[in-house]
Amino acid sequence: MAKYIAQIIVLGAQVVGRAFTRALKQEITYSQQAAASRRNAAGNSQDPNSQASNALHGLSLDEAKKILHIDDIQDAEELQKKYEHLFNVNEKKNGGSLYIQSKVVRAKERIDEEITNTKEEESPTDDRSKTKQS
Repeated sequence: MAKYIAQIIVLGAQVVGRAFTRALKQEITYSQQAAASRRNAAGNSQDPNSQASNALHGLSLDEAKKILHIDDIQDAEELQKKYEHLFNVNEKKNGGSLYIQSKVVRAKERIDEEITNTKEEESPTDDRSKTKQS
């Protein structure tokens, strides 16, 4: 009887071990594919400011726009409205998720930084012309 119990335990351990090994290999493969796609996505962006912002905030402009469900980052009213709604819906006291709320905040910060970078790229020419006129 003990012989059969030992065989069942060994057989069960082998099955679980194989399943675990297969799942681990699959996870490693998916992780490598995700890392490669992130590298490719970061490499496609030509603007160094955009790459720095992506690294700083941990998400790209496209991801931030998806999180806040907006298409045009120049529409400040819509951006603020969507941000406030998602932030308030995910309040901890309302049963929301702090993780999602922090993602909403990071997305807003990323879009705000992109808007600031865009304005800075446009304004240096204006500043130089004002300086020359003085």
